[in-house]
Order: sequence, then structure tokens, then C-alpha cells
Amino acid sequence: MADPYNPLDKVNLGKSVVEAMLAQTPLPLARVSAFDGAGIYAIYYFGSFEPYQAIALDPNGESAVPIYVGKAVPSGARRGGSLANNLSGRWLFNRISEHRDSIVAATNLQVEDFSVRYLAVDDIWIPLGETLMISTFKPLWNRLLDGFGNHDPGSGRYNGLRPLWDVLHPGRAWAEKCKPRPETREEIGRIVIEYLAATEAGKPKERP
Repeated sequence: MADPYNPLDKVNLGKSVVEAMLAQTPLPLARVSAFDGAGIYAIYYFGSFEPYQAIALDPNGESAVPIYVGKAVPSGARRGGSLANNLSGRWLFNRISEHRDSIVAATNLQVEDFSVRYLAVDDIWIPLGETLMISTFKPLWNRLLDGFGNHDPGSGRYNGLRPLWDVLHPGRAWAEKCKPRPETREEIGRIVIEYLAATEAGKPKERP
């Protein structure tokens, strides 16, 4: 006999956050207007970059699988802050804007080929919503291609290897200062195609 449904189970609570986020209308990534709040977001791709065609479009012509999922938490959240809702900062908007700038800098991507869903969420549910989104959709830029969400490490900290994302999508000036990787752009492109073909990441998902 199955366990009785518990609406307060953390997975069920996370599902409610994800459902609310997925109910939001996708907006062009290039034209997101400023807004307040922290929360979660999902970025979708619908362009012609060949390695991404398995997730670019669903049969209805709309992106079904996000290429990246992320979160933006309020300042001080990692140190423990107030239990009161704090909507006075643009943490979520600023994080989405950083991603937009990374895509604009890439020489082989067009920001017009991306859309985004986002949801301002009470602080305590943000990590849970992000975790469930990533485990459900296995977004390519979260699971396989590291580096999309990275920041410039700063002067004197470029000793690490260039992120895989920046090898496949060159253009960010700070990434060019990092050490070259052994993998070529073509090799990474083939790995992406094989990954999407071999995993659930390239298939439209039912909502959690």
C-alpha cells in the first residue's frame, strides 16, 4: 500500500514552486524589464546551433526543456537573515541580466534565440525549487557544460582551465585569460549531441 499523500513533504512543496514557475509565460531573454525579488528561473533555447537541436523545439514550436536552471537568493541568505519577505532588491533580475550578457558576448549564439521563465519566491523555497527543476529536466548547461553561471574570477585567478561552456561558446573576455582546455570545440559539440541522445535531457518532460 502506498504511503498517504503528505502535502508538507519537501518534494511536494518543491513541486508546488516548480508548477508555479512553469505556469509563467516565457519572455524574450533580451527584453526582460527590471523587477524586484529573489527566486528561480529557467532559460530556454530555440535557435539553430546544431548540437542543441534535440532540446531547441518541441512539436508545438515551443521550448519544452530548459537549457539552464538557476536561482538568485537575497544578499545575506547564506549567512542566515530575516524571516520576513524581502523584495527590495533586484537579485533575480540582476542574475538573469548577467546570463543575458554572457550570451551576448558569445560569438556563436544569438540572445534573440533565448527565452526565460522566472518566479519570485519566498527565500526558504528557492533552493528546493531549483534542485527539483534540475533533477527533473537535467538542463544541459547545468549537468554537462560547466561554466555558464561563472563570474570573472578576477586578476591573478586565471590559473584554472577555461570552462567547457566558454570553449564551445567563445567570447567572454575573462574566460580567454584562463588556461586552454585539451578538448576542442568540435569534440565538445559531439559530446553534447551524444549526451542529449543518450539521456532524458533531450526529451520533453512532464511537469513534476
